[in-house]
Amino acid sequence: MPSTPKPRARSERRGEISEPGDLDPLKEVLAEFPDRLRGDPWKPAVDIFETEHELIVRLEMPGVRGKNLRVNVQADSLRVRGLRETPDASGVQRLHQMEIACGPFETHVNLGVPFDRDGVSAHLEDGLLEVRLPKRRAVRVEVETE
Repeated sequence: MPSTPKPRARSERRGEISEPGDLDPLKEVLAEFPDRLRGDPWKPAVDIFETEHELIVRLEMPGVRGKNLRVNVQADSLRVRGLRETPDASGVQRLHQMEIACGPFETHVNLGVPFDRDGVSAHLEDGLLEVRLPKRRAVRVEVETE
């Protein structure tokens, strides 16, 4: 009895023919979605609001671990940079869609309101980084006139 030939898959991108078991999902990902894996910058969404006593900056960054974040304040600006790691692809046989950006990111926020650099705090929870910057209190100086 003659053996039935295995079906062959044709890659639309390069016209290559490969055996179904020979497909490497990571190779497929790199070919189809290179901007998602090579570390192209992405920027988290940012909300900034002001209360009577402080500025609050919230950054949306699901999947980013605290160990991969750096928050710096300089003069009147806030700089947040970090890395969202590429998810583990072991066991993946075929990629159907990939839209979540991974890799390094950096964002600068010019605040325009004087703040106390020593009182800045940051907290990451449930995919939101909240940075609180206490406003610098106005100092009153009374000058006696002669």
